[in-house]
Formats: sequence, structure tokens, C-alpha cells
Amino acid sequence: MSIVSDTGHNNNMIDLATKRPEFKEAKPPFDIEKYWHNIVEDHMRVAQGTFSPEQYIVFEQWVKTAEAAIKRGNKLIFFGNGGSAADSQHIVAEMSIKLHRERSPIAALSLSLDASAITACANDYGFDQIFSRQIRTLGYGGDVAVGLSTSGNSANVLNGLKKAKRMDMTTIGMTGKTGGKINSHCDLLLKVPSTNPARIQEMHITLGHMFVGALEERLELV
Repeated sequence: MSIVSDTGHNNNMIDLATKRPEFKEAKPPFDIEKYWHNIVEDHMRVAQGTFSPEQYIVFEQWVKTAEAAIKRGNKLIFFGNGGSAADSQHIVAEMSIKLHRERSPIAALSLSLDASAITACANDYGFDQIFSRQIRTLGYGGDVAVGLSTSGNSANVLNGLKKAKRMDMTTIGMTGKTGGKINSHCDLLLKVPSTNPARIQEMHITLGHMFVGALEERLELV
């Protein structure tokens, strides 16, 4: 209930003009230009490490593995959490619809789209099973499972890759610097040399764009 003083003012209202942050020490104004240069420098450093000759070998194998899978009638399945879920959906959209030029669709699924399946599984079996259960439902031997995790330690991504492996799918991981726990469960692993999730995801989506572009060329769809 609002309290009104004798002067007629509502004591629950805040005077924003005089409000000051509590428990914070004064500091210099934020330097936008310095921040800009720091982020650009970090991005370029990580990009240089990501697009290395060693990483190209893994990338080429990923494209050729996907090419073979699509040609024999299989599909690609992508999955991840948060920003990685968004990246998986982004890449799949460009496979199933198009990247730049008109072409036939490429068979691909993202496992972060079905809210009913995700919440039912999380409620009944646990959040760590949301991808493995869908892979069991939708996946077949010969498919390619692509798990995205900036840390490489996301339990649900790990379990999804384990299930895919048991179902005779090829497993691909996209991670940060160390590869984390999924390292030992991937046939191919693309690692971004950073521990900063923002930099890692920036590289993941660039790798995803390059992957779709290379795959549609290999499939002679464009």
C-alpha cells in the first residue's frame, strides 16, 4: 500500500534525478574507444588462431563427412545451449533454406526448437537428457551429430554426443580452447583458442557459414 506524507507526496516514489547507485565506488567514465579497440584486437587474435592450417584439416574432413552423409540419404543434427542453441538453429536454417543462392535444401535439424519435447524431457528425465532423448527419437546410423559447447563440458551436449556415438553416427564437436569433456566423444573437434564465450561463438558462426558454403558447393547445389 502506498504511503502519502502530510505534504501530499507518495513516499514510495523514487526521485530518479537524485537517485545514486548504492555500494559502488566512484570510477572514471567508461572509455568506449578503448573498449572498441580491445574487443577488435581480441577478436582478430582469436580469429587468426581459429583459421589455422591445422584447423583447416579438421574443417575439410567435416565438410567431406557431411557430403558423404547427405549423398547417402542421411542428415545433420545440431544442438547446444543458449547462444550455441541459437547458432545451431542459424546454421540449420541456412542448410535447409539457403545461404546466399537459390538451391535445393540440405537435410538438417536443430534440437533446440521443440519446446514441448525439451520441457517434457527436462521435467521427466532431467535437463541433461534433452538432446540424447531427441537423438534417440530422430537420429539414425550414418547421420552426423554436431554438438556446440563453448566450455566443452555441457552435460546435455556430452550426453547427446554419447548417444549419437552409440547409434553409429559421426560426432562433431565445436568448442573453446580446451575441448572439455566432449573431446573424447567426437570424431572431429573444432576448437576456438579462447575461453571467452563471446569470441568462441563469433568463431563458431563464422565456421558454420563457411561449412554451409563449402557443403553446398561440394554437393553441386549452386
